[in-house]
Amino acid sequence: MATIPHQFPLATRSALRRASSSVYFGTASHSFRNRAMKLFRPRAFSSSVKLPTKPPLCTADELHYVSVPNTDWRLALWRYLPPPQAPTRNHPLLLLSGVGTNAIGYDLSPGCSFARHMSGQGFETWILEVRGAGLSTRVSDLKDVEDSAHELSHQIQSTAKAAAKEASDIAPPPPPASDVSVVGEASAWDESKIVARLTATFMRLSERLSGFLSEGQSVFMSAKLFDKIAMLLEDSQMYERFSEIRSKLLRLIESRQNSGLGSQIRELTQRLVNLLDDGQKSVSPQLIDLQERLTSTIEDFQKQLDLIVKYDWDFDNYLEEDVPAAIEYVRAQSKPKDGKLFAIGHSMGGILLYAMLSRCAFEGREPCLAAVATLASSLDYTTSDSALKLLIPLADPAQALSVPVVPLGALLAAAYPLSSRPPYVLSWLNDLISATDMMHPEQLEKLVLNNFCTIPAKLLIQLTTAFREGGLRDRSGEFYYKDHLSRTTIPVLALAGDRDLICPPVAVEDTVKLFPENLVTYKLLGEPDGPHYAHYDLVGGRLAVEQVYPCITEFLSHHDSA
Repeated sequence: MATIPHQFPLATRSALRRASSSVYFGTASHSFRNRAMKLFRPRAFSSSVKLPTKPPLCTADELHYVSVPNTDWRLALWRYLPPPQAPTRNHPLLLLSGVGTNAIGYDLSPGCSFARHMSGQGFETWILEVRGAGLSTRVSDLKDVEDSAHELSHQIQSTAKAAAKEASDIAPPPPPASDVSVVGEASAWDESKIVARLTATFMRLSERLSGFLSEGQSVFMSAKLFDKIAMLLEDSQMYERFSEIRSKLLRLIESRQNSGLGSQIRELTQRLVNLLDDGQKSVSPQLIDLQERLTSTIEDFQKQLDLIVKYDWDFDNYLEEDVPAAIEYVRAQSKPKDGKLFAIGHSMGGILLYAMLSRCAFEGREPCLAAVATLASSLDYTTSDSALKLLIPLADPAQALSVPVVPLGALLAAAYPLSSRPPYVLSWLNDLISATDMMHPEQLEKLVLNNFCTIPAKLLIQLTTAFREGGLRDRSGEFYYKDHLSRTTIPVLALAGDRDLICPPVAVEDTVKLFPENLVTYKLLGEPDGPHYAHYDLVGGRLAVEQVYPCITEFLSHHDSA
């Protein structure tokens, strides 16, 4: 069962769960036009801040935070200032990262930093960390931002150090925990606490998590909890009695009428606990320590509900809320004469830029962008053999409820020792990130151990629409982002890597051909005999500074007129 990643301290996890239960991020559907009218609207930044003291993880010149309207999210913006000797530019540059990644991929080291390179070319450079990524944080009081940023920095660095130490000193894994419970004396029930906790769980489900879950999702989660409890009673005489109570509770949870709901659920919960109390007194080995196992079941289930609430966002939240907030903040700070920015997106960052151009073209509006560059990005993967097709099973909403998050950072950190040391059991993971000999080992290690975050399954579900006919859609499924790129007026540079297994060149080309020919430039990096470029080599490969960065600088310079 998915839980909040283990690298978070217990106190932090508890605080996050408490906070998540009191915050509402509504996902009620609106018409596309109503949502679009909210895009790119100027916002006030009275609740945004520049930190006086940067946390150690941040290697930029400054760290800013911008608030997302109607939420408690404070998005981190890493700022790189051009040196005095750099050429003067008319437009600042905003960098957007891939799914489940933070700013570190753009700034791996002084000798391998796309962000620092671009600021050295005269572009005031900003990296946005969207909600849930890197140093972005969710706090209600702006005064808590600095403390939260330093805590997040410490967590990321501590986790990376622990994983690196494990990689250098691999020990045999501990034996798996036994699934067989130790038979002992039955523990005493704390009946009032059990009743209170079960009642609270069922009430929360009946209220559909204050709007987080649809009615069908609430029923699914309720049935799932009952199934887990039923497993504790298998092969016992109480199973039939439990089934009767379960049916009545499910009907109440599905009920839309709240009159007397709390008392009815509490009464049935009391009956359920009484039933389990009978089992606790049984001499049947399957029912020994039933309270402990039931308590564990409830705790695990509550954690899953908390994760569904905590990680309740998708691609459209980034597009409609996070990116516009960052653009307006950068415009306000940098004050370009024409009010426009340059923007570069890697992987999902480029997909966000494509989607933005499509939305603006559909609405007949000019985006606040002078030019756009995308690295390894596409709106349609149907004709490619992308490794991301492994995510397609998550398109089933029931799977997203069963696995509400994918802790990508924790998974890669755990896998890293097996991919970087003999016997190289998971060495194929490296090929997804970087082609052979294209990234220095210490930079690859930093990328893998520091750059990745936890991803909501809800976000992955929307991204998997890029593997269906018509390509990526909005959350309603009615708007196809690729349909309106032919009407854009913004110059685009699209780069692809010849050995990119995540976004193969054919996928990039399928999106490129949708733009007006006079506005789009496409370049494939890599040669038949080498060097080759995989997904992250376009940003952090050892030859990127010689072969990739110059073509981006040339493209942006060409479109840098005021």
